[in-house]
Amino acid sequence: MYINDLNLQNLVVAEPGESYQAQKGNRYVEVLVDCPGATGLFTYRLPPQLEVKSGDILTVPFGAQQLGAIAIRLLSTPNIDLAPDKIREVEDVVSVGFFPSHYWELLNRVAAYYYTPLIQVIRVALPPGLLGRTQRRIRLTNTQSQSHQAFLSPVAQQILQLLQTQPSGDYSFAYIQQKVKFTYRGVRELLRLGLVESYLEAPRLTRPKLQKAVTLIDSSDRDLTQRQREIIEVLRRNGGELWHSELLQICNASSSILKTLAQKGYIVIEEREILRAEQSPTLTPDQPKLLNPAQANALANIQSLNKFAQVLLHGVTGSGKTEVYLQAIAPLLNQGKSALVLVPEIGLTPQLTDRFRARFGNKVAVYHSALSEGERYDTWRQMLTGEPQVVIGTRSAIFAPLPNLGLIILDEEHDSSFKQDSPIPTYHARTVAQWRAELENCPLVLGSATPSLESWVSMGRQEGDKGTRGQGGQGGQGGQGGQGRNDVSTTLSTPSPLSPLSQHSALSTFYLSLPERINSRPLPPVEVVDMRLELQQGNRSIFSRSLQEALTQLQERRQQGILFIHRRGHSTFVSCRSCGYVMECPHCDVSLAYHHAEEGAPQLLRCHYCNYVRSHPKFCPDCSSPYLKFFGSGTQRVTQELAKQFPQLRCIRFDSDTTRNKGAHRTLLTQFANGEADLLVGTQMLTKGLDLPQVTLVGVVAADGLLHLSDYRASERAFQTLTQVAGRAGRGDDAGRVIVQTYTPEDPVIAAVCTHDYQSFCQTELEKRRDLDYPPYGRLILLRLSSLDPIQVQNTAQIIAANLSNNEDFEILGPAPAGVMRVANRYRWQILLKFNPDELPQLPNWDEIRELCCDGVSLTIDVDPMNIL
Repeated sequence: MYINDLNLQNLVVAEPGESYQAQKGNRYVEVLVDCPGATGLFTYRLPPQLEVKSGDILTVPFGAQQLGAIAIRLLSTPNIDLAPDKIREVEDVVSVGFFPSHYWELLNRVAAYYYTPLIQVIRVALPPGLLGRTQRRIRLTNTQSQSHQAFLSPVAQQILQLLQTQPSGDYSFAYIQQKVKFTYRGVRELLRLGLVESYLEAPRLTRPKLQKAVTLIDSSDRDLTQRQREIIEVLRRNGGELWHSELLQICNASSSILKTLAQKGYIVIEEREILRAEQSPTLTPDQPKLLNPAQANALANIQSLNKFAQVLLHGVTGSGKTEVYLQAIAPLLNQGKSALVLVPEIGLTPQLTDRFRARFGNKVAVYHSALSEGERYDTWRQMLTGEPQVVIGTRSAIFAPLPNLGLIILDEEHDSSFKQDSPIPTYHARTVAQWRAELENCPLVLGSATPSLESWVSMGRQEGDKGTRGQGGQGGQGGQGGQGRNDVSTTLSTPSPLSPLSQHSALSTFYLSLPERINSRPLPPVEVVDMRLELQQGNRSIFSRSLQEALTQLQERRQQGILFIHRRGHSTFVSCRSCGYVMECPHCDVSLAYHHAEEGAPQLLRCHYCNYVRSHPKFCPDCSSPYLKFFGSGTQRVTQELAKQFPQLRCIRFDSDTTRNKGAHRTLLTQFANGEADLLVGTQMLTKGLDLPQVTLVGVVAADGLLHLSDYRASERAFQTLTQVAGRAGRGDDAGRVIVQTYTPEDPVIAAVCTHDYQSFCQTELEKRRDLDYPPYGRLILLRLSSLDPIQVQNTAQIIAANLSNNEDFEILGPAPAGVMRVANRYRWQILLKFNPDELPQLPNWDEIRELCCDGVSLTIDVDPMNIL
C-alpha cells in the first residue's frame, strides 16, 4: 500500500498516544500490517486486558502467521461489511507508540517520493526486531529415500541438494526462492514425497534486557547470622542497591543466602531493565576551543537561526567544522533541545563520538547498523524519554525519534553512503533531513570540504558563483573572503518526484565558508607522479621513487603516514599467462579477487559482490597451465610489498576486511593514534573525516581506479575522494605532503586536486552536466529489474520500456544490462528515465508499471540514483 491510498492525518480518530480508554467504547483498531502484498487497513478486536494507543506496535494474527502491525486508528464499531465473528483479536502490544503527527508526515513523504509501501518505510524507521513476522521454513525429514531421489525433477533435486549442504537441513522458503527457480513446484513435489516438511517459525521480537537487582529495605540485624550481616553491610556501603550477580561475586556467596534474606524481609530481589549500550573508553573532559574569525562568524550565523533553514558549511579539510558543530549544539542542550548528527560511515563514529562525549558526557548516544539489535532497541527507546541528547549515527539515524529537535547536521554531506540503493525505500538521508528539518522547524547544516554539486547549486552558487550573495563573497578553497551568509530564499515545489520540499515552505539557504585551516596551517602540497615515466626508467615497483623516498624519511623522522588504495584484497583479478583465462565468480559476472590470509594459509579467491570464496587453483582450469598470475593491487598486496621493501615500517590495514568485527574501527584507529604503527593502509574509509594530526604523508598508490568509470558522477567522486584523502595530511604542527601516483597526470581532475581548487572544478563539471541535462539540472529515475531467468528479465525490461516510450515528457535510456549483469545468480537490467523538473512532466503510473512484471522479476524504482552502473 502506498501513502497515496492512506491519509494518516485524516484517519487517526484518537490523537497520537490517546488510548481506547480515553475514547470509551473503542474496542476495535485498524492496523497497517507488515506483510508483502497486503494493502489497506485491517480491523482487529481489542481484548479487555490490552490498552492500545494509536501508533503502538502490535502483534496480530494474519492468515497462518503472526505479524507486526502499527495501530492507525481506534474504532467503537467495525465496518458494517465485516462479520463480527470473523474479526480476530490483537495478540499483544510490542511497543508503546511514539509517532507524533509530524513524524507520520515524514514517513508519508518518504513513501510518496520514493514510491514505497508505507510499511516498508516504517520498517526502516524502527529498530530491527520490533516488527516481527513468522517465517515459512523448509527442512529435511528423517525419512530420506534414495529411490525417491532418483526420480525427482531437476528443480526438486536442486532444492534437496541445497538443504543437504546445511548441517541442520533447514532453510527459509524465501532463501530457497533466491537460489532456485520454480521453488513452489519443487517444494510441493518434495512435500508430497515426504522428503521435506514445512513449518512456521515464530517472530523473534526484541525485548528489554532484564537483570536481577538486590535492594536493601531493612538494615537491622536482630536475627541474622554473621555471614548474613556481612552481606547487609556490603549492600549498605554500596548505597543499598547492587546487581544480583555483582553482590554474589563481591561476597563470594550463593544465591540461597540471598533468598533467605529476602524471606526474612531484609532485601528485595527483583528484575530490572539494564540498558544495552555501546561501550566507550573513559575520556578526559574537553572544553570549548577558541574559534578563529571564520569559525566564529559561522557559529554566530548558525546560532541566529531559530527556525527552518538550510546551511552549507563549506570548510577546507582541517578548518574546524566539528568544533563549530559542538559549540552550536551546546546551548541547545541547555535549552532542553536535542541534536542529530549524521556521518556517512560507521568507521567515523568512534572518533566523532569520543569527541562529542568528551564535551557532553552521557548525553551522547550512537545509532547505526553495527550495533546489536538489543543496543539499537534500547538506544531508540532512550530517545523517546524526551531528555535533551545528541544522537550520532549513519543514514538510518535520520529516522531517530528525537523529540524537540533543535539542529540536524550532515557531516561530509557529499558522500554517496547517505544514499540507500537497496532495499527500498531508496532514500537519500540529505533529502529526508531537509523534510525533517522543515517539519521540526529547525536548521539543517550540511558540512563538507567538497560539497555535492546538488548542494552547491541549491545554494545558488552555480559555475563558481562569480557574484556575491549578501555578505557571502566568494567562499571556497581558493579562500577569498566568503565568511558571511547567503540570504537568498527560494520557494520549492510539492513533495513529488520533482522536488524534495513542500510547496508552502520558503527554504532559506545560507552559504558559510571556512577558507583556512586551524592556526592558519597550509593545505599540503600535492605532488603528481607519472607512473609511465617510472616504468620507462626501470622502476617496476608499485611505489614510485618519490613515494619510496618519503616512506624512508617517515621512519627516520618518526612521523606517520597514510597510503590510500582504491580496492581491498591482494589483487584485483587472477589470469593465466598462457591462455589469458581470468578466474571469474560462478554466480556473478565479475572476476574473483585474490585475498591472502597469512603465511602458510590457503590462497583464497573472493567475489566482492556475493562473497563467494574458493581456493586458488594450481593449474589454469582452461588450459592446465601452472602460470596463473595476480594482477592489480589491493590493500593486502600493498601491505605485503611494504613489508618486503620497508620491513622497519609498522603497518595497519584499514578496510572492510579488517573492520568486520565489532569495535574493530575504534581498536585500529586507537592503535594508530597511540603510535603503535607508522602507516595506515586503507580504502575509502580513510577519506571520510578522520582527524589524525600526527599524519604528515599521504600517498595515493593508483588514482586511475577512481577516474575511468562509466558513470557521469565519476569525475565528481574522484575529485572528492582525492581531495578528502589529501586533506588527512598536515593537520598537526608538522607540514604535510601528498603524493599521487597515476598513469594519466593530464586528467583535469588531477589538476584540480593539485591546486585544491574546488570552484574551478565545479564550474567545469557543471557546464558538462548542463549540456547533458544531468543532475543537478536534470532529474533521473532508475528502474532496476532482476531475475533468476535471463530471458524473463530481458523481456520484461523491453515490455516496460515500450510502455514508457509513449510518454514524451522524459527521455528513456535503455533497457540495457546493468554494469555487472549477473550478481548472486540474478540477472539485472536497467531503464533510466531523464527529465527536466522545470517542465513538470507527467510521470508514469508506477502501479501499472509494476503489474507488467511477472512473478519471477523484481522491480526497484530508484529516485535520484547515485549509482547507475
